[in-house]
Amino acid sequence: MKTFSEILQDKDFTREELVLLLNSEGGERQQLFQQAQNIKLPAVGNKVYFRGLVEFSNICSKDCLYCGIRKSNEKVIRYEASDDEILEACRFAWINRFGSVVLQSGENSSPAFVQRINLLLRKIKETSNNELGITLSCGEQSPETYRQWHESGAHRYLLRIESSNPDLYRKIHPDNEFHSFDRRLQALKDLKAAGYQVGTGVMIGFPFQTLEDLADDLLFFKRLDVDMVGMGPYIEHEDTPMYQFRNQLKTKQQRFDLALKMVATLRLLMPDINIAAATALQAIDPAGREKALTIGANILMPNLTPCIYRKEYQLYENKPCLDEDAELCRNCLEARIELAGCEIGYGEWGDSKHFSKK
Repeated sequence: MKTFSEILQDKDFTREELVLLLNSEGGERQQLFQQAQNIKLPAVGNKVYFRGLVEFSNICSKDCLYCGIRKSNEKVIRYEASDDEILEACRFAWINRFGSVVLQSGENSSPAFVQRINLLLRKIKETSNNELGITLSCGEQSPETYRQWHESGAHRYLLRIESSNPDLYRKIHPDNEFHSFDRRLQALKDLKAAGYQVGTGVMIGFPFQTLEDLADDLLFFKRLDVDMVGMGPYIEHEDTPMYQFRNQLKTKQQRFDLALKMVATLRLLMPDINIAAATALQAIDPAGREKALTIGANILMPNLTPCIYRKEYQLYENKPCLDEDAELCRNCLEARIELAGCEIGYGEWGDSKHFSKK
C-alpha cells in the first residue's frame, strides 16, 4: 500500500487516494498544500489573472433549492443592470488592465435575453479594441445560442454542475425536467462543441455530501476534460429550502478547510487548468482567497457589479465586498495577491493552458 507521500507524487489518482488526500490533517495536509504549489508553478506559473465580475441580473427562471436568488424567493428585490451600466463596468476593467470580465446572471433563455447578450458582447469587444477577454455564466442555453454568443465574442463559459452525483443533484434541485442533471451535463457538452473554454464547479460541504462524492466530483472534472473550475464552500441561505438541513452541516471552518483541500487536490489531478479562488472562501475567512492562491488557485474575480445591486445578488449569506466600489475592490485584491506572493497578469486574458494544448 502506498504511503501518503508516495500518493502525492502520482499523476493519476484512484477514488480512494483522492478521499485520503481530502481527509488529510496536520502534517499531511501541509504536505498536500506544498505539493500543490510545487505542481502549480511549473504548470501555470505564479501569475494571478483577474476576471472582473459583473452580476448584471438576478432574475432567474430556476428554483435551485440552495440558491438565494431562486425564482420562488419573494424576498429578493429583482434587478437588471442597464446596458450602459454593464459597459461602464467593462470599461473600468479594460482601463485598469484586468484582461477579462465575467458576465453573470440568473438563468434566462428568452429570445430577447439571447439577443441582448449578443449585442453586449459585440459592444464590449468594440469599446475595448478587442482587448477584453469575456467569460459568460448565464446558465443552460440551446446549442445555437452558445454558438451565437461564441461568434459574438465570448470565449469562456462557466456552468457549475454543483454535484456530479445524479442522486445528490436531485436532492438539491426541484425534481422536474427543467432542473435535470442530464440536461445540465448535455449543456456542458454543447459548450465544448461550440468551442468554448469550459468551466464548471461544485459546492463543497453541503448536507448529504460525503468525501467520496467530492472525490467523484474531481474525477468528473478530469473525465469531462474541463479547462477551468470554480468551486467553493457551501454557505447556507435562510430563504432557501436547504436551510432546514443546516444542523447537518460541518462547521463553516471545516467547510473552508475542505474547500482548500479540494483546490489543492484538483491542482495535482489537473495541473494546467485554471482554478478560481472563490469569493465564498472570503465569506468564512477574511484571508480565504489568498490562502487558495498559495495552494493552487490562479484566478480572482474582483466584483465590478454596480454597488446599488450587489446586496440583491446574494446566492449565499455573508457575501463579502457588498459595499466596496470597483476601485476599492481592485486595490484590496492587489494587496491580497502581493501578500500571497503572487504576481498579477495585468492586461492578459490568462487563458487556460490546458485548453491551449488541445
